[in-house]
Amino acid sequence: MLAVTAADHLPAGPVAVLANPTAGRGVHRGLLPPLLDRLAVAGRPVRLLEAGTAAEAEAACRAAVTEGIGALVTVGGDGTVHRALQAVAGTTVPFGPVPAGTGNDFALDTGYPADPLAAVDLITAALLQGRTRPVDLARVDGADGARRWYGAVLAAGFDAIVNERANRMRWPRGPRRYDLAILAELARLRPRRYTLRLDGVTHELDAVLVAVGNGACYGGRMRICPAADLTDGLLDVVVGGRFDRRTLMRVKPRIYAGTHVAHPLVRTYRARTVELAAEGITTYADGERALDLPVTITAVPAAVRLLR
Repeated sequence: MLAVTAADHLPAGPVAVLANPTAGRGVHRGLLPPLLDRLAVAGRPVRLLEAGTAAEAEAACRAAVTEGIGALVTVGGDGTVHRALQAVAGTTVPFGPVPAGTGNDFALDTGYPADPLAAVDLITAALLQGRTRPVDLARVDGADGARRWYGAVLAAGFDAIVNERANRMRWPRGPRRYDLAILAELARLRPRRYTLRLDGVTHELDAVLVAVGNGACYGGRMRICPAADLTDGLLDVVVGGRFDRRTLMRVKPRIYAGTHVAHPLVRTYRARTVELAAEGITTYADGERALDLPVTITAVPAAVRLLR
């Protein structure tokens, strides 16, 4: 069970809100004014952060934390959460994600309602009662000294390769671009050689899928790491071995239920620290472009305090 932090530990200051108006293809855009009104019931000033790009959003969150906000709330999906986590990870600033994107894996895995209004009511009640619950985050360190944090899952296999291709494509727009990227990468699918060090123990393996989960889900409720626990201080590693195209496409739908881990070509591991290396792979964390391999991923217990 998640621990509850005492009321007198909540920092003073306004509630900063980072909203992504394009999240969920704009479905929840009209909800922002009532969401802000409900947050104001907590009796603190509510400050909407200004940002036009993902980089600006992350910078705005970092600046707000430095300036002494009392809490940070996001309205959007996993990408918006990812930007905020870079600012609040390892600090005393509590965080509340309002799920309003196409993928809301971190918010839902940490117990927030799928309905944005219900989620903001939960966050407001936590602010009023001074209640927070700590959960783990994963910290990613690159060979060049770069560092990122994530809450859900880091992908370092086929899914990451597809994302990288889709991001390079200028046409078509929308989901169709991702579909075409999948087809292109399936045509050239091949297992890659990975070096995996789990708490110092080295494994050399050939794989098509590699995921390192702090949480269970990615990509909109795909349970890629179904046994992951956000409060156990451990990372769950799922490796899909030498799949050919036909086997991969048969197994992939099973990820939604988490039953893919029973396939004989899938291996699962658990560790506090994961060192991962392979040639030519750019990782994606919480669905966002992260760092090139090699990386070291560390489970950091109670790295963020959730308003729940």
